[in-house]
Amino acid sequence: MLGLLEIFTLHPEQLSANDVRAVLACGVTRDAIRDAFYVAFLFNTYDRLADALGWELPDQRYYAKAGQFLLKKGYL
Repeated sequence: MLGLLEIFTLHPEQLSANDVRAVLACGVTRDAIRDAFYVAFLFNTYDRLADALGWELPDQRYYAKAGQFLLKKGYL
């Protein structure tokens, strides 16, 4: 699966049905492949947006504070 995602990310023009068939032959389900593609697509999109727009990571203190907030309030 990781090899398939590497092709998907770095060389999408080379991605073929045979690449997917090889992963299926290893026992990975179609649903798992689809889900992995969705996650990779979103990660790649966010990564490219961050690069293009110059997003910066917050200060280290932010993560502990945000983690405590999420533990207390959740995501919604």
